[in-house]
Amino acid sequence: MRLHGEVSFDEGEEEVVMVPAAALSSSPLNGGAVPVTRLVVGYALTKKKVKSFLQPKLLLLARKKGINLVAIDDTRPLAEQGPFDVILHKITSKEWQQVLEDYHEEHPEVTVLDPPNAINHLNNRQSMLAEVSDLNLSSFYGEVCTPRQLVIMRDPSSIPTAVAMAGLTLPLVAKPLVVDGTSKSHELSLAYDEASLSMLDPPLVLQEFVNHGGILFKVYIIGETIQVVRRFSLPDVNTYDLLNNVGVYRFPRVSCAAASADHADLDPHISELPPRPLLEKLGKELRGRLGLRLFNIDMIRELGTKDRYYIIDINYFPGFGKMPGYEHIFTDFLLNLAQSKYKKCLSGG
Repeated sequence: MRLHGEVSFDEGEEEVVMVPAAALSSSPLNGGAVPVTRLVVGYALTKKKVKSFLQPKLLLLARKKGINLVAIDDTRPLAEQGPFDVILHKITSKEWQQVLEDYHEEHPEVTVLDPPNAINHLNNRQSMLAEVSDLNLSSFYGEVCTPRQLVIMRDPSSIPTAVAMAGLTLPLVAKPLVVDGTSKSHELSLAYDEASLSMLDPPLVLQEFVNHGGILFKVYIIGETIQVVRRFSLPDVNTYDLLNNVGVYRFPRVSCAAASADHADLDPHISELPPRPLLEKLGKELRGRLGLRLFNIDMIRELGTKDRYYIIDINYFPGFGKMPGYEHIFTDFLLNLAQSKYKKCLSGG
């Protein structure tokens, strides 16, 4: 696994032409020439994701490397489009998921990034962190935990009693239960006192707030590549805050690119990145458990500790366009997928 720093863009890079896996079945592999063609990647993305992800720099580099990015028209049958070597998607409707599953059943040679049933696991915060809770990474330079949390489906008036029965400690972070790709699904609220809990709007997840120096680590995972960036987060809560604040404080999306803390003058004990061996092991474990190759982890370090980390969110196909050098990392990832499938075909696998 590789951890990437910032990567420069080389305008003079030569074009690399790939052999797509879909063409291998008709290729004369025993001594004959393999037909030269491009890697065809169909994408089904929201307008917002197209704008943030398919930036001109990525499109230019993909073209140079022999990757043909083709928009999928979701108003037409998928079987009438293509052929594709890879389908890249982030559409949450059940109709689209069924179309994609049916297509993949008919065309198992096409790589789908990622399987809809695996993505669904991250669309609900009740199940999102389930695979983290039983990880044992203590021998990899750190402890990885999840905050104690409680799911509230309905009836705001019942929240104070439910919180007391669960033994959760205030303040509590409230997050929408469903993650549907909208900005609203990433909004947070911080409830300071018991009386304010009934002001919240279910369905939601309540997480115990963990002081973390106001810094969040966004751990981007693209295949086997990991890159970490720092973002400013919610400030710590002290005893004075608890005694003098009441009610619910609502926050927009906290860890956006504009909140970057990578170049801020921070206490090294707060800003130090999680250890590489820990991130490598964590990435490997979660890729296997989640069945995903494109996701990110929102991770914090408990204030006053050196090696206790909490995972507070996992997101599928996040804002890779905000990640330094993502164009090179992502195009290399696609080429490696094609090469791995090609080698497997050559070996008779």
